Amino acid sequence: MHATYHSNVKLARPDIRHPRVVLAGCQALVEGDGDDDGLVGALRDRGLHAHWLAWDNPATLQADLVILRATWDYTERHDEFLAWTKKVRNLLNAPEVVAWNSDKHYLLDLAAAGVPTVPSAFFAPGEPVSVPGGEVVVKPAVGAGSVGAQRFTDAVAAAEHAAALQANGRTVVIQPYDERIEAGETALVFLAGKQSHAFIKGPMLPPPGGSVAMHDSGTYAEEQLQPADPDFEMWDVGHATLAAAAAHLGIEPTEFLYARVDVIGDRRDPRLLELELVEPGLGWRQLAAPERALAQRQFAVGVESALERLGLGPFSGRGR
Repeated sequence: MHATYHSNVKLARPDIRHPRVVLAGCQALVEGDGDDDGLVGALRDRGLHAHWLAWDNPATLQADLVILRATWDYTERHDEFLAWTKKVRNLLNAPEVVAWNSDKHYLLDLAAAGVPTVPSAFFAPGEPVSVPGGEVVVKPAVGAGSVGAQRFTDAVAAAEHAAALQANGRTVVIQPYDERIEAGETALVFLAGKQSHAFIKGPMLPPPGGSVAMHDSGTYAEEQLQPADPDFEMWDVGHATLAAAAAHLGIEPTEFLYARVDVIGDRRDPRLLELELVEPGLGWRQLAAPERALAQRQFAVGVESALERLGLGPFSGRGR
């Protein structure tokens, strides 16, 4: 198969395979929030032609490779989304990665592997909920963008919110509130398994009784971001997290095209809050232009490597 991206594009080397690449968003934000705007150009610089589509656009099924970037409504359509991940020809990150990482039970797997993790208790629909003392965070096990997450100092109110989520068919996660999050989360970005850059995400959950400020699209909470240069102890948690995730899934860390490891605290006692392998914001706009260009080139090279691994490299169709 020698697919071209557009029928009216004259190819200088027609004997070379030109895989069709799609960056997947959602209907509310087909091209994301603007942070990924440089990716199409970075891919083009490597000879790869990509365009944006909402993940549920049937045309995604014609693409050779789909890269998840802004599929921010998937949590409301989780089963449908997971079924779609298996229908597309090739997906980054891979369907089995998405299935595992889209449910916060993955935190238990990472904690069992020795990753320092924020303690998490899970309660499926119908299960009695136990709320520990002190301030807690209650959120759905399948959720993104802080939707459905709230802070509580009142155990009764926390149990009521958990019950409401359960009544909606959601498994609930309850975590102790760690005050160090007031200083923000350190988001560690890895591209093709390699350390890339980092940024700080300001605290998103308001104090008990407050409401989360949502983006106009309704798909995620507004974030306050700033650049960061974390200590190596923070990066060590990131590397350990990625290694544990890859080992659990039976793959190499390099097979994660992108990963964001969200850590709270500082080098004295850093703890994993989230590992984002589905559709994390990668904080490109927190980088100065030269560093951003370099990091996005690293992303594009990671896509090239993945295409080779998947048998979609530029010369993979020759001689067949």
